[in-house]
Amino acid sequence: MIFGVGAVIAMLNIGEGAEKEALKLIDSMGVNNIIVNARSYEKDELKEIREESLGLNMGDVDAALATLPFVDDYSASKNIELHDVYSDYAKSDAQAWGVTISYFGHGNLRLAAGRFISTQDENALAQVAVLGADAATELFPAKDADEMIGQFVKVNHVWLKVIGVLQAPEGSKNEFQGVQIGGDRYRIFVPLSTSINKFASDVLASQLDSIKLNIAKGTDPVIAAQAIDSLIAMRHGSLDDYELIIPAALLEQQKQTQQIFNIVMACVAGISLLVGGIGIMNIMLANVMERTKEIGLLRAVGATQKNIRLQFIAESFTISILGGLLGIFFGLVLSEVIGFYSGWAVSWSLPAIFLSLTICMVVGVGFGVFPAVKASKLNPIDALHSD
Repeated sequence: MIFGVGAVIAMLNIGEGAEKEALKLIDSMGVNNIIVNARSYEKDELKEIREESLGLNMGDVDAALATLPFVDDYSASKNIELHDVYSDYAKSDAQAWGVTISYFGHGNLRLAAGRFISTQDENALAQVAVLGADAATELFPAKDADEMIGQFVKVNHVWLKVIGVLQAPEGSKNEFQGVQIGGDRYRIFVPLSTSINKFASDVLASQLDSIKLNIAKGTDPVIAAQAIDSLIAMRHGSLDDYELIIPAALLEQQKQTQQIFNIVMACVAGISLLVGGIGIMNIMLANVMERTKEIGLLRAVGATQKNIRLQFIAESFTISILGGLLGIFFGLVLSEVIGFYSGWAVSWSLPAIFLSLTICMVVGVGFGVFPAVKASKLNPIDALHSD
């Protein structure tokens, strides 16, 4: 019973943690977004592709906004090719990205200090930067977020004034369903116009590396993605130089995977509880055999069959309760140990504890009924004369 209850609690705690982690990761991508990423190619292959397609660009965004009524808004980003990133205090290997002003809202990013990039920054090609949490810590190791505002970082040959520092996002995973996400904490963000006009890039590179198209609520994301795919494919000469990511579809896939995981683990835990129930029944049957004279004496002094049944059921119930309580402790410890060594998220669930303890009591009482009935049907005279 201890191992059965422990398995149930560990399974549900890990499942609960995985679900919360998935929701956090999906939240960082935006469940109402359709993400279009440029594919990377070798230079020779890219030359051939550029004869037919310019790659992702603002024209794709304008076309989507003009022709697809369910597209409400967008954000775009461009990866800057880096040589050096440093401040007056330290050097960093952080990435640098040019982004539109809506990027931060679509990624559900929050500020620890300062402000986001503004329309004025974008129009003026301003040399300003917003730092991700880890990039900020690496570039300014001895300062807090407020002290970093107004400092300068140098990206390649361009000095950038720090205007904002992002909060560290919850969770530690940078991948969800095979999709790389969560890298914002180790990035430096500059206005997209600044990145395009003041930083050198490969002439064959696409204007944008990623586009997020925000779709209207109530729109089926899969159908929306098909329409977006058709539009971009037409503009790119039907070349497969981009990929679509549908966060809502990834979330649904995660739920299905989690459901399968829960079913498998529930079966394993159920077998453990079944074995524990059989163990209780065997213990109680052996107890009946050992206490035959006691049962006969109780019947002789006036105990009814019902009294005997209740006594043995109460004993099996007590065993199951003790096993359940120890199992709860074992399950909590087990889930933490699994989470520590596997890196999985673990979240304690009170419903899981209540459910496992309830199942344990039902199993214990259920398997204690047969020994109790057998004990109650013993003949008092035969029981008193037994050896």
